[in-house]
Amino acid sequence: MRTIKAGTKSPEVYYLNELLAKLKYSVIVSDYFGKETDKAIKDFQLKNSLVVDGVVGLKTWSTLLEKSKNGLSTSSKLLSEQDLINFSNQFKLELAVVKAVNEVESNGKGFLIDGRPKNLFEGHVFWNELKKRNIDPKTFVNANTQDILFENYTKKYYVGGTAEYVRLEKAKKLGSDKKIADAANCSASWGLFQIMGFNAVSIGYSSIDEFVDKMNKNEGEHLKAFGRFLEKNNLIGLLRSKNWVSFALKYNGPAYKTNKYDEKLMRAYQKYSR
Repeated sequence: MRTIKAGTKSPEVYYLNELLAKLKYSVIVSDYFGKETDKAIKDFQLKNSLVVDGVVGLKTWSTLLEKSKNGLSTSSKLLSEQDLINFSNQFKLELAVVKAVNEVESNGKGFLIDGRPKNLFEGHVFWNELKKRNIDPKTFVNANTQDILFENYTKKYYVGGTAEYVRLEKAKKLGSDKKIADAANCSASWGLFQIMGFNAVSIGYSSIDEFVDKMNKNEGEHLKAFGRFLEKNNLIGLLRSKNWVSFALKYNGPAYKTNKYDEKLMRAYQKYSR
C-alpha cells in the first residue's frame, strides 16, 4: 500500500474508507481523502498509540489491517504520539519540529516483521572496530568473509531486511572472543533512526550490549537513543532554531543535498505547525 493523506484521490483511499467504515467510523466510502476521513484516521492513530499526523503510511496501514481483521491492538513496540510529546518537552522543542524530524528521518518502521529491530551492517566499520580492539582484521580476510569485512566503504554487500542479521551473525561468529561480537554489534546501525552501534557508550549506554537490548524493546527506546545522539553531537540547538540545512548536513552528511533532507524537513515542519 502506498502512503496517502488528506487531498488524495485514489483506489487506496477507497479501501481505506472501507476499513474505517468497518471499524464503525462515519466516513463516506469513496476514493477521496476528505475531512471526515482525515478526522477518522487521526482518531484511529490516537487510539492505537500511533503518531497522530493523518498520514496513512506503513504503520497505520499495518494497524488498520490488523484491527479490521481480528480486533487486536497494534504492537506496543511502535512509536506513539505521547513518545513524541515527551521528547519535545524533554528537549524544549516544538512538537511540530519533532514530528518533522520523525517523519523525514525515521523512514518507516524500526522493526522487521519478525519483531527484531532493523539494522544495516557496515563491513568497513567492522574492519575499524576490530582494529580498535587490537584484533588484526586481515587475519579473517578470505572469500567467505568478503561480504562482511572490507577496508573501504561500499554498498555492494547490502542486502536489507532479515538478511542483514545473517551478515551480523556471521561477523559475530568469526571467533569466540567476546570482543569480536562487540565489534560486530558496533558495526551495525540500529532501529528507527539507524544509530550506529559504536555510538552506544558515548551517548550514555553502559555497553554495546545494553544498547542492543534497548533497541530490541520498542521504538520509544529508538527515540531515546536518537535524543541522546542529538544531545551528544550538539544538534538540539539547530532544531530549536530550525536550521534545517546545518542539521541535515551534520546528521546525514554531504549526501543531504542529493536527497534534499533540508527541504523535506522544512516542508514537514510547515505542515505540522499549521
